Amino acid sequence: MTEPIISVRGLSIRYRTKESRVYAVDDVSFDLFPGQVLTLVGESGSGKTTAGMSILRLLAPEAEVLGGQVLFEGRDLLAMDDKHLRPLRGRRIAMVFQDPVAGLNPVLPVGSQVAEILTSHLEISKKDAQKQALQILKGVGLADAERVAKSYPFQLSGGMCQRVMIGIATALNPDVIIADEPTSALDVTIQAQILHQLDQLRKTRGTAIMLITHDFGVVAQMADQVAVMYAGRVVESGGVMEMLKAPLHPYTHGLLATLPRVDGANEHLRQIPGQPPELTEPSERCPFIPRCPKVLNVCRASGAPKLELPEGRAHLVACYNPIWQAER
Repeated sequence: MTEPIISVRGLSIRYRTKESRVYAVDDVSFDLFPGQVLTLVGESGSGKTTAGMSILRLLAPEAEVLGGQVLFEGRDLLAMDDKHLRPLRGRRIAMVFQDPVAGLNPVLPVGSQVAEILTSHLEISKKDAQKQALQILKGVGLADAERVAKSYPFQLSGGMCQRVMIGIATALNPDVIIADEPTSALDVTIQAQILHQLDQLRKTRGTAIMLITHDFGVVAQMADQVAVMYAGRVVESGGVMEMLKAPLHPYTHGLLATLPRVDGANEHLRQIPGQPPELTEPSERCPFIPRCPKVLNVCRASGAPKLELPEGRAHLVACYNPIWQAER
């Protein structure tokens, strides 16, 4: 099997302020392979964005990495100094942020921002970089590229800004793209176009994509592998089809049960009762216990379950009492 291009191992991250502490990521591990789409999925506050941002060390100043490794081609990005990390950002690993307008510089024309990524990493003149920037903008579906290049972010729609962000992210043909909720603020038509562009990158260039989302519709459309996160932990991980057809963790099952069905079988939409924990302390037990319909005494008496492969199953789950097919 091909070696993973990114391996996250035992990653734990805490946000610390004068008032509180939040243990946002707790002992998270996953692999991303070349040409693969891995989705991190879960509710808001599950830790998926923190896990994704940690790869390029783009966390807020109050974030503290408590342990773990982020290996890129065998090198630990968390242990790398800025001098060696800087050439990887943008050129080898690129980021598409959730808010495209906030991700762009408001006082620079977008054409100059696209050209800047080229001049930062390549030996190229500003004039040639501007010409290439126009081609990049056209390549992400912006027909009037000349006008767009001269525009400022506030003069463009959210969908256009997101295309610009994708253009910047893909300008240097990176090996990895981390896309954090890239379609959450866009209408359905633009969502489909953005996802199609990302999928084409994977197919034509072999780009590995980490897609952070809360939308299982996006997961079903794009993913090869899925890691479901809850309260800072990966609670289930595996191939997308196996996960959607036969989820094992009660949380994953609950997320899928909340989705509307086209046949109208669930006329009244379900919801997962309760709220996620506040994560002010590391959880010594399964964090889903207060909301779980299948909790047992062993869940309350034991430590947090480890991500393991149950006998006869094709994907990993962290649960003492998983849901089997007969229970559905």
